[in-house]
Amino acid sequence: MIESSVVDGLPAEGALLLRMSGSLDADGAQAWSQELRGHLEQADRAGLRPVLDMAHVQLGGAAVLRTLSETTRARTGRPDLIIVRARPGVREAVHLARLDGVRLYATLDEALRELARVASRVEELPAWRSQMADPLRPSYEDLYKEVRALRARVRTAPLIGMAQGTLMVRYGLPDSGSAFRALREASQRFNVPLRVLVSAVVVARPPDGDVWFPGRRSLPVPQLRMLARGGRDPRYRRQMIDAVLHEALAIGKAPAGYVQFVDPAVNALTLETHYGCAETFLDQLVRGRGDGTADAAARVRGRQVSVPDVATDAQLSDDCRRVLLATGTQAVHSVPVLSSAGTCTGVITLHWPDAGHRTTAAQAEAFALLASDTAAWLSWYHRSVLLDALEHLHRALTRPTP
Repeated sequence: MIESSVVDGLPAEGALLLRMSGSLDADGAQAWSQELRGHLEQADRAGLRPVLDMAHVQLGGAAVLRTLSETTRARTGRPDLIIVRARPGVREAVHLARLDGVRLYATLDEALRELARVASRVEELPAWRSQMADPLRPSYEDLYKEVRALRARVRTAPLIGMAQGTLMVRYGLPDSGSAFRALREASQRFNVPLRVLVSAVVVARPPDGDVWFPGRRSLPVPQLRMLARGGRDPRYRRQMIDAVLHEALAIGKAPAGYVQFVDPAVNALTLETHYGCAETFLDQLVRGRGDGTADAAARVRGRQVSVPDVATDAQLSDDCRRVLLATGTQAVHSVPVLSSAGTCTGVITLHWPDAGHRTTAAQAEAFALLASDTAAWLSWYHRSVLLDALEHLHRALTRPTP
């Protein structure tokens, strides 16, 4: 999807800002190319410089490159296409391909300053700098993040496909696109992450009537002792999960940590938030290599697991030990989040750079209280906000078409 808006304030001309969002793959590239060309023709007719904001493009690679190449070839003799805020993978691909008629900028402000400078007839900088000197060349950290995000999407994609297929069969939808649009609308309306919503669609019992969950009553927010601080809104999942990690880091006086919740559709721990962890370690988590870790042990045993010395502790697998030591972690502590039925629904893990770190009794008690709060909130969220989103999805898809 591309949204356009005019940006004024340039000395000689304005700019047409084209904000792109969604996923771009080989199947969607042609449709996106046609839509982009329509917006570019609009910019040319109005005498505006086109600026493409690609901050929210979720996929890229060859599809983006091919589309941009075809589009810019058709614009020979017209103003260059300005791209701002592109993800590292897209920036690197465009940079190495050296596409004619495309300029990359880190921010919209930087692009507008350059356009203003050119309009003032100041000598123009070279369109392409060397790879070593180019400030837009992504860092290794950027590339690690990009790869980690891609791996996470690869793991989520089959689940999205299952949810789309379920909705197509259940509601007689004409195609997977209709199912995805319904999922995305419910996700955005209730601020529920798409991967959480599709997991719920897959595992929830099918609706049997006009109401998916008949007899369901509104649940009061549970009495939270630690997570209630700071006026946090329990309906906002990201805010609450970040609060869980913040409280854990404060209790353990730890420089790094992360929170994982169990995805019921795949029965596996999924990374939710993190702080201070090395990208190579996070990449290991996203790959799903959880065996031989403190996380896995805490989940299976249902109790807190301490690893005071990563180098010698027999609980850890060699692969886990190698990654932890390589990223500067010498001690680990994992806290399971247990439901009222005793099922592990998540794990909170902290890292320390010094061997020999041991959790005190007072800290272990505070961790247990935090885990109890987290479990109570997560149960309420699933039984209220998430079920509200599913109920809305059901109503939207069973509503007669006008």
